[in-house]
Amino acid sequence: MARFLAALVLAPLVAWGVAAIWVDGPASRPLAAGLALAFAAGCVTLLAKLRPLRACAAVLLALALLIGWWLQIPPRNDRDWQPDVARPARAAIAGSRVALENVRNFHYRSETDYDQRWEARTIDLDRIRGLDLYLSHWGSPHIAHTIASWQFEGGPPLAISIETRKEKGESYSALLGFFRQFEIYYVVADERDVVRLRTNVRGEDVYRYPIRLDAARARALLVDYLEEVNRLDTRAEWYNALTDNCTTAIRRHVLRALGHTPFSWKILANGHYPELLYERGAIDTSLPFPEIRARAAISARAKSLGDAPDFSARIRDGLPSS
Repeated sequence: MARFLAALVLAPLVAWGVAAIWVDGPASRPLAAGLALAFAAGCVTLLAKLRPLRACAAVLLALALLIGWWLQIPPRNDRDWQPDVARPARAAIAGSRVALENVRNFHYRSETDYDQRWEARTIDLDRIRGLDLYLSHWGSPHIAHTIASWQFEGGPPLAISIETRKEKGESYSALLGFFRQFEIYYVVADERDVVRLRTNVRGEDVYRYPIRLDAARARALLVDYLEEVNRLDTRAEWYNALTDNCTTAIRRHVLRALGHTPFSWKILANGHYPELLYERGAIDTSLPFPEIRARAAISARAKSLGDAPDFSARIRDGLPSS
């Protein structure tokens, strides 16, 4: 019974180790398969031959060595990137003035057919007037992509979408996102790019939630984002679908810029993240949440606007700003 329980507990960890060797190990598929099988066979042998406690200790040691190797796999900034993630954003912060390079403002005919427009912009942090959170659903209602967008008095919003940085010929995989296959990339963009791409081109269901946050705190959050943008320009980091994704990264920025916030499972199942914001009073609570969610839906309106130059203003027409 003790041996069975040990195998039951360790089996998921061993399975992860086998997958890590196969996915992140040698480029040679036969070699990766051989190493993965050898690792699995070694763990099974240990569990079968040794006493349960010693077997557990031996398997855990093998896993620790494997994790040590896995953590040392270096991310890179010099791969042959897809054009939409080829240029890293940069931010030169001087007081309240921020000079931005490589703000993405593409015009899309399809997801893969677009006109590239990389822009330089100057923003004034003293003119921040609000913060919106967009959630884009493409499949399961429990999972969404999150985009933060800051509003400025007298200027267009600035959106930042935390995504995977894909190489040419590469496509996103939710499964591969748990391994060391994608670097993380901050898309600093015009809203017409990252929002319209999802509403009008991909046909996703997108919702906009104005966040109850004063200008000073919204500014602190944006500065923390931009400091991370600059760090990533000089030191690549890995994306991870569980620990470092579009929503857990937002929580990390909130913790650094605004202070402690309790963790919730709704951060991982981020399709429920707006419910968490509602429960904590971070979005409008004047109506029941289903009505707030219905009012937040913007896809139909965005599709009717096409590529209108006042896209950002018109998707907000008649809707609450905070």
